[in-house]
Amino acid sequence: MRSFSGKGVCGGIAIGRISVLRHSDAKVTRVKITDTEAELERFENARKQAIDELCRLYEKAIPEVGEAGAQIFDIHRMMLEDDDYRESVRSMIERQQINAEYATALTADNFEAMFGAMEDSYMQARAADVRDISNRLIRVLSGVSETEQLAGGKLIICADDLAPSETVALDKSRVLAFVTANGSANSHTAILARSMNIPAVIGLGEAFLASVRDGETAIVNGQTGEVIVSPDEAATDEAKKKLADDMAARQLLEDLRGKKNITRDGTQIQIYANIGSVENIGAVLLNDAGGIGLFRSEFIYLESRDFPSEEEQFAIYKRVLESMADKKVIIRTLDIGADKQAGYFGLEKEENPALGLRAIRICLTRPEIFITQLRALYRASVYGNLGIMFPMITSVTETARVLEYCHEVRQTLIAENIPVSDSVELGIMIETPAAAVISDRLAPMVDFFSVGTNDLIQYTLACDRQNQRLEEFCDTHHEAVLRLIEYAAKSAHSHGKWIGICGELAADLTLTETFLKMGIDELSVSPPYVLKLRDTVRKTDLRS
Repeated sequence: MRSFSGKGVCGGIAIGRISVLRHSDAKVTRVKITDTEAELERFENARKQAIDELCRLYEKAIPEVGEAGAQIFDIHRMMLEDDDYRESVRSMIERQQINAEYATALTADNFEAMFGAMEDSYMQARAADVRDISNRLIRVLSGVSETEQLAGGKLIICADDLAPSETVALDKSRVLAFVTANGSANSHTAILARSMNIPAVIGLGEAFLASVRDGETAIVNGQTGEVIVSPDEAATDEAKKKLADDMAARQLLEDLRGKKNITRDGTQIQIYANIGSVENIGAVLLNDAGGIGLFRSEFIYLESRDFPSEEEQFAIYKRVLESMADKKVIIRTLDIGADKQAGYFGLEKEENPALGLRAIRICLTRPEIFITQLRALYRASVYGNLGIMFPMITSVTETARVLEYCHEVRQTLIAENIPVSDSVELGIMIETPAAAVISDRLAPMVDFFSVGTNDLIQYTLACDRQNQRLEEFCDTHHEAVLRLIEYAAKSAHSHGKWIGICGELAADLTLTETFLKMGIDELSVSPPYVLKLRDTVRKTDLRS
């Protein structure tokens, strides 16, 4: 038995035989050419064919991984259409009188080195994209047909790395998992693997690939990143138990897919998903959530080295909305501060950061940051069904100022002839006792409430949620917390507004019936809890 550790990028257990895919970059030979015009034409024809292939892959990927996951092929298409890349190949053909294959390979080396030298890990990962499109071009130039399937049978595919196009080309019904010696968590391959829900482990190293053979049995744990080759009986039995648990969960998914979130007495509720990145959209779709009840936009800021620009944010929000089609997507404006710190904000050290300058307070004291985000959100609004939610509200005055900024940004965009949606819902989070107590005054101002139970518990019980020593004092079912939620629900409904819960309590199945009796209209949970919550809702009878 041999055990290897890598990075799990898509959860799940797989037990099966290994198929080693030993491929290398396309090998080319330098050839002196005399007719440069003919060679340029051959290059352009190959480039057009490669673009056509990418368009087909894009269409194939959409139903499998969604719009966001399929976008890599659109990016590859744009890279092939990039003037710098195209002119580099053409210039080498003309000046050095070399064949198109060799000019493409040289260009790939240059561009790959450029991306690889960048400090940003995301940009470094784009080096693999350059190599992928260049290999595609060389393959077309060499007259080799595109392979639609990597291997047959129920197999664990092992490789040095897998290009995004190869990942999508996999027949998922015949592949148990894939394991790579290289790759990064930021690569599109990892993103696609998560979207396609194939157990995957990356970064096991060349020693792993050199030591495995076709036909060997392996266990792949996409959650822990562990791969066991030639496992003993004990390891196999343990893996089989985990696999059985996974299969039971998947069966639950299949049984409940497409079913309504409706109680036995006919009460219907919306069940949405909480996510922090576009990479999680595949999990939202896979678990059949009705929409996204909380997109944590602060992760865009936390994962950046500087303030993300309007264009950067717009691209992200657009991808989320397009991927979810007409399903509701509620994006929370940045919730920086307290336990979520980004150094470039330059926030001063505070004695009580949870009670300090955070979330909406940063937005209102540094409006240039807020306006940039609002512009990106409203620009993206035409691509889907958008709701914007504001955190840490405590007063009518704050809410009025927020709404004023929204109105001004919207009118400015319209004046600039930039299209915006007429149906963007604006809501606030009920996560402070103050907001809950005056919810009757806040409800007429907004379209919806969403209860953030994590902070509401913290502020109501005066228990720092980061302090483990306070766990025995932090009663998440405290009557005071439940009364505040119930009052906010009554306030919302009395003014014809809807209310949801997006905090951790939404996934507490022991409280589902309580929330439904309060009149909560929507519960938003982590994607893996969507179907468990649907199951509980469907078993609940509010007449009892």
